[in-house]
Amino acid sequence: MARLDRREALAFVEKHGVVLQAARGPVPSLAEAVAGGPIRGSWWGHPRGREIFLAAEAVVESGDVLVCKLVEGKVTYVHRRLWPALVRLASRFGRARHQPHRLAFPRWVPPEVVRAAGRLSVTEAEAQLGPVMTLARPRPAKR
Repeated sequence: MARLDRREALAFVEKHGVVLQAARGPVPSLAEAVAGGPIRGSWWGHPRGREIFLAAEAVVESGDVLVCKLVEGKVTYVHRRLWPALVRLASRFGRARHQPHRLAFPRWVPPEVVRAAGRLSVTEAEAQLGPVMTLARPRPAKR
């Protein structure tokens, strides 16, 4: 992986849609992208730790990224382009993943995202969220 600057970090999240801040998992890691490869131990101790911090800060402050613990309880970035899919399938994710530090679901969701979610089929939303769907529980069938 190539090293990323602040602008490229946001583009990385936009491209992948769902990205872990630093952990390893079923989706890419921003820290490893900035570092240019796998990180052993804490990213804070990595020679590029400051750059990783600045990239993470740029992503969080962009306004285009939801910060939550969607993937395996780890800090996860979800780009705005996937918010409708996430909203459409919100009932499949545990409540703990809907309790971010600043604003709980669904209050963080802008009205245009709610409308876009309503236009998505479940199948389309599942396809957009890709590997994250392995973490979601299917909703019980209505009786």
